[in-house]
This record gives sequence, C-alpha cells and structure tokens, in this order.
Amino acid sequence: MSQQTWTILKVIQWTTDYFRRKGLEQPRSDAEVLLAHALGMRRMDLYLRYDQPLDPEELARYRALIQRRAAREPVQYITGRQEFWSLELEVTPAALIPRPETERLVELALEAFPDTPLRALDIGTGSGAVAIALAKERPRWSVVACDISEEALHLARRNAARHAVADRIDFVRCDLASPFRLMPPPFQLICANPPYIGDAEWAGLSPEITRFEPRVALLGGGPEGTQLPARLLREAVPLLRPGGVLLMEMGSAQAQELQNTAESLGAGHLVSAHKDYGGKQRVLRIVKALSS
Repeated sequence: MSQQTWTILKVIQWTTDYFRRKGLEQPRSDAEVLLAHALGMRRMDLYLRYDQPLDPEELARYRALIQRRAAREPVQYITGRQEFWSLELEVTPAALIPRPETERLVELALEAFPDTPLRALDIGTGSGAVAIALAKERPRWSVVACDISEEALHLARRNAARHAVADRIDFVRCDLASPFRLMPPPFQLICANPPYIGDAEWAGLSPEITRFEPRVALLGGGPEGTQLPARLLREAVPLLRPGGVLLMEMGSAQAQELQNTAESLGAGHLVSAHKDYGGKQRVLRIVKALSS
C-alpha cells in the first residue's frame, strides 16, 4: 500500500484484488471481516463509513492481518471467532473450526428428543460447539463432552462459560469413548464428530486445513478414513440405553461402509444416513434396539 489516503472503501477494494490474485475463495468477504476486526467494529459498520480514512496505526494492524491471510491462515483463527448455531465461539488452532454442516448434527439431536431430562455424550467436542448448542437448547439435559486434546478441552470450557452452560457440561479427556466402557449404558443420546479424513483425501485439501487445523482431529485412519469412525461405533453403541440415539458426522463417501459397520453391531438397531444442507450424506443415525 503506497503513501496515500486510504479510506475504508479503498482498503477493501485493494485487499479484495490482492486476495483474488492469491487464489483465495472469498476475497471480498475475507477483506471485510479482517478490516472490521482490525478496526474493532462490526462488518456492517464498514458500509456506513466507506469514506473514513485509516490512520497509520490502523493500517499497520490491518497489514499484519492481510499477511497472515495471504499465508492461508484461516480467517477464523486470525479473528479468534466463529459462529455456530447462532452462538459466537472462541476458536484457536487447538481445535477444528466449527463447520455449518455440523449444525445438522445438532438439528437431528433436537428432533430426536424433547426437552425432557436426559444424559448426552458429545465425543470429539473440540471447541465445544455441539455440546454447548445442545445445552443451550435443552436446559434440562446433562451433557458429557470429551476430547483427546487437553488444549481443546480448555477452549471448550471457556466457550461453555461464555454461554453460561458450564454447570451442565462435564468435560473429560479421553480417546473416543474409552473411559465409559465399563459403565452400564448411561446415555440416551450420543453425538460424535470423529476424525474421518482419509489419507488419500488429505493431499487434496486446502492449505487452510492441512497447515493450520489439528491433524489429530481430522485424519481418521487408513486410505478412506473410516477406521476411527468404525471404532467409535463399536465403542459407543453399547453405551446407549435401549431406544437411545447415536448421531455421527462422517464423510459423504463413507455412508455405506459405516452403515454396514453399524448394522453388524446387533440385530434390531435402526440405521440410516442423513444429508447435510448441501445434499451430502453427512450424518449416520443409529437408534438402539429396545431389546438390547
């Protein structure tokens, strides 16, 4: 940026063009979100102040953010924020950035049960997005949220406190559902977002994912990424009470294999795959047989 008067509009236009040349998918949106963050204002406020000039300190602050985004760091990690289920969450590289498609998991969980007291388990909680959304929507539910990463659990606890549901969520560090195996079936609902990216798929993902998001939360084992999801099903289904529901996010190409795995776990379970808002098979649903 040369030494000229840089208004909000000029800065957005310049950055949009720069990001477009860098191959970013949403250059205008990224430019606006980062500028609003640098100026400490809402994105919509930018449109009301297009002619406002930026002072040298503001420009310097914004340049630093541009450099980070040009290096393909996700906007969410730069701003430290992401919205999920209309809740603003803190995000850091300790956990995956919550995706819109994961809201389908929450939607199906809420459809499965009214607001009657129950105990739910969220496996692979990450930032706490699913557990917090469930606790906000269902005040009489008690939720256990687990993750293998202690850093992710610290993040989830902060988000739970931010949204005033920390008293109804127990956070547990563990590998999938391992610490609950010796208990009588304690859960009516299990939600899970296990690592399910296959080795063959990894190389084709964007740098935003492969360079910055935690691999432990992404790679699911094996060329097709189904090893960890299949293991989770074997561990988690026995933890459901009869008539309980397990909802697991999966890759769209994994539906048939994981349905077969689920059906092999016992007669009478109702197994189905459900599409996300983009029309992809995204959530595996298991209703445990009443005779189990």
